[in-house]
Parts: sequence; structure tokens; C-alpha cells
Amino acid sequence: MSTIRIVIVDDHAIVREGIRQVFLSDTGFDIVGEASEGQGAVDLVLRERPDVVLLDITMPGMSGVEVARVLRERGSVTRVLMLSVHDDTTYVLEAVRKGAHGYVRKDTTPADLRAAVRAVHAGDAYFSPAVAKRLADVVRDDAPQAGTQSARASLRVGSLTNREREVLAAIARGLLNKEIATEFNISIRTVEAHRESIMRKLGVRSVAAMTRAAIDAHLLPDGE
Repeated sequence: MSTIRIVIVDDHAIVREGIRQVFLSDTGFDIVGEASEGQGAVDLVLRERPDVVLLDITMPGMSGVEVARVLRERGSVTRVLMLSVHDDTTYVLEAVRKGAHGYVRKDTTPADLRAAVRAVHAGDAYFSPAVAKRLADVVRDDAPQAGTQSARASLRVGSLTNREREVLAAIARGLLNKEIATEFNISIRTVEAHRESIMRKLGVRSVAAMTRAAIDAHLLPDGE
């Protein structure tokens, strides 16, 4: 199994050191850099191209949310995992809208933090239990609007390239990034780039929403 390359971003040196120790205890991870502020984080991630960046949401100057936005606009395929003491849905939803793939509270256990990094690296989303519960409450409240959002996403499938439609169908079939890369003989980073482009064009941020759009657009063979 390949080592997951990580960048740590937090404006407190003692927090960065604590996070570093969490991953130094496991040979499956490699810390390739640290940053203490937003612009430095952007420069470091674009230069080192890590698999995952652990990003503090509240920093002086450019916030973690803004860093995520800039990285997405610059075409970065690095997966973004937000770290925060906040679990308010306003923070979480804004982070996801700007490009975060997961959101973890800073009081999470070392084991859960490593699990979160592995999950987002594999192409999945990851949210701390308390955060996930708050998001579930929001989704439940917004349920009447879900059908409209799904319909809009399915209509936007027409804006995808042929390869993006193929990747979308593969995601809807439940394939992981590695399996999609093998099926189409492309790199995992290319799959991640396609996934980001698909979500941006469809206006969705979850595998469930992409799957619904693929089904509604009849991209899956009968029976799947």
C-alpha cells in the first residue's frame, strides 16, 4: 500500500507538532510539509502536491475555507480535510462548498484522525460523528428540496465530457478511485481530477448526489 503524503496547516506550532506525532507513529503516512498561514499553505500544497492537506479552518489572514477555495480554483487535486474546534453547520457547509472533502473536530482521537485521512485519500467524505449528526439534521430539514436538486444535477450531466460521464457511471457503480483508474487505464490523480470536475459541473458534493444524477441520466446499464 502506498504511503499517504500529508501537509499540516495550523497557526499554532504546538498543534502542528501534536498532529505530526499522530502520523509519525504509523508508517502508512509521510508528513511532507507544514505551514502556519494561508498563503504559505497554498504555495506549499501546489509545490509538494500532497495526497491530503490537514487544514485548520480559522487562521489569521486567509482562512482555511479560503485556502480550500483557492486550491480548487488553481486545479489542485489534493484532498482537503478540515480541522476545527467548531462543529456549527455554517462552518461545515461553507467548507464543503469551497472544496473540503471532510471535516474533523480537533478533539477527535488519533485513530479517528488517521481513519479520516485514509477515507478522504480513498475518495470518500469523512465527518466527525458530531458534525455528521448536525449535517444529517440539516439534510432532513431540507428534504423537500432534494428532488429539485437531483433533477438539476441530472440535467447538468450533459455538460460533462465523455470521460467524465464514464467516471460518473463508475462512481455510481460503487467503484473506488483505484478501481476506476485501473478500468480506464489512467492515474488515480486523474480520476480525482475528473471527480472534482464532475462535482463542480453538477453542483453536488457527495457520492450519493452523483449516483442519483447518474441514475436519473440513465448512465447505468439496466439492472445496475
